[in-house]
Amino acid sequence: MKPAPFTYHRPGDVDEALNLMARFGSDAKPLGGGQSLGPMLNMRLARPGHLVDLNDLLELDYVRDLGDVIEIGGLTRHHRLATAPEVARDLPLLAKAARTIGHYAIRQRGTIGGSLVHADPAAQLPLIAVTLGVDVVLRSVRGERVVPAADFLQSIMTVDLGEDEIVTALRFPRQTADEYSSFDLFSRRHGDFAIVGVALTLCFDAAGTVEKMRLGLGGTGPVPQRMHAIEVAAVGNRLDAETVARLAAETAAAINPEENAEVPAAYRRELVETMIRHALLDAAGKRGQK
Repeated sequence: MKPAPFTYHRPGDVDEALNLMARFGSDAKPLGGGQSLGPMLNMRLARPGHLVDLNDLLELDYVRDLGDVIEIGGLTRHHRLATAPEVARDLPLLAKAARTIGHYAIRQRGTIGGSLVHADPAAQLPLIAVTLGVDVVLRSVRGERVVPAADFLQSIMTVDLGEDEIVTALRFPRQTADEYSSFDLFSRRHGDFAIVGVALTLCFDAAGTVEKMRLGLGGTGPVPQRMHAIEVAAVGNRLDAETVARLAAETAAAINPEENAEVPAAYRRELVETMIRHALLDAAGKRGQK
């Protein structure tokens, strides 16, 4: 298949891009890495009259330290997230997840903003954004607004994005030095979207009990899920074998995955239980290595 006809625009800066989006509205699509939009154009699932190519907007490709927050430009490539030392130091959960995205060529082109806007419920970056409590920065000619990732992601491939807006940045709370993280996904083949993804961070007090936990699941609903009730249940506990088994079972019982002929809901629950158990032990084990 080939795309339906469209007019191609390549703005030289953000203001020009925003003016084009405002001018053409719902008939325009912004293009970042194109790893999601490209196939949709070719299959004619997307038929914009105007394609606004953002790839010259180098001012949106950055990782910036703002103190307690790490701001990442919307055009930052997956490869940079996976390999930049500052990301590995300040956002290890994001770095680990980025290394699992697709294949090398996809990581070279795909962007963090594009992944979030595409909003695949099994994708890695939306899961990390929800788990870490990321704020999404949106801009249009009308101004700027900031939306929590959990509110930005509304349903399968549906986001809170105006027809004239683009994602200019994501603001990540910095992970602390005593915060241990684990990330895992289960897919049929390397590079496929996950059937289930698990993202986890843990902080312990001096006595070795859980002081804080952040837990997110991907692939188990129309958007990634933050498991707040399980996080609360973990606080104040040592992660012995009994507690880990209990938290894993409670997590599996708390989800309500869609029934699917290829991947039954019961199978997803079993995967979640096993993967949560492994993630808790993995993160707790990292504390023991220090």
